[in-house]
Amino acid sequence: MSERAMTITGWLLTGLFSLFMLGASIAPKLVGAEVADETMRQLGWPDGYVLMIGLIELACVLLYLYRKTSVLGAMLMMAVLGGAMATQIRIGNPLFSHILFSLYLGLFMWGGLWLRDPALRRLFPWRRD
Repeated sequence: MSERAMTITGWLLTGLFSLFMLGASIAPKLVGAEVADETMRQLGWPDGYVLMIGLIELACVLLYLYRKTSVLGAMLMMAVLGGAMATQIRIGNPLFSHILFSLYLGLFMWGGLWLRDPALRRLFPWRRD
């Protein structure tokens, strides 16, 4: 795959990940949607944490989108996704549909970053041997 094709594909994956996070997770938390409050209650979170978690997620996505802080944003977002995974494990949700969903998002996020960032590709090269 050419450098240009990798970069375009990386930005497409990055955009899809970011839009998903903004639409499915961040926006409901920031606008105070009842679905966000109810979901957090079902996961065992006490009231009052929804807005803070939404702001943390938003900060991580913004850092991820900015080229100079993209790796930091990806690492911080993995911490958030790890916490989400731990919550899913704690309440005993199904493995492939709930617990590993954070891992799927993380792989999607890192894949987009790896494709769009030549420095990251040099650090973690794809080997054929």
